[in-house]
Amino acid sequence: MFHFAGASCNNCDIEILDCLTPRYDVERFGMVLVGSVRHADVLLVTGSINQKCRSRLLEVYRQAPKPVVVVAIGACGCTGGIFAEGNTFAGPVDKIIPVDLYIPGCPPKPEAMLAGIVKFLNK
Repeated sequence: MFHFAGASCNNCDIEILDCLTPRYDVERFGMVLVGSVRHADVLLVTGSINQKCRSRLLEVYRQAPKPVVVVAIGACGCTGGIFAEGNTFAGPVDKIIPVDLYIPGCPPKPEAMLAGIVKFLNK
């Protein structure tokens, strides 16, 4: 999985990193955080997407090998959260790229992220 952090407070990013610790151990499901989207089949997107990072998100999505599973994490990624009314807001993730899985929360707990991903994997 590759992590794309949009414009946000970074609380969701911290919770994603918590998923990698031995306490939650997302790697037991075969998921490893990679440094390049070209090596990933899951794209995690956190934060609201503003005008500046919109083009970067599109570029990252184009570089991802298809099919890629896009996961919008947190209230900001799913709806824009508290940043949705800002004048630089470009839209929630699903208005820019197609989203397969939504994990809401501010921030979502690691248990919620793991539950959402495992449910998606079972489908």
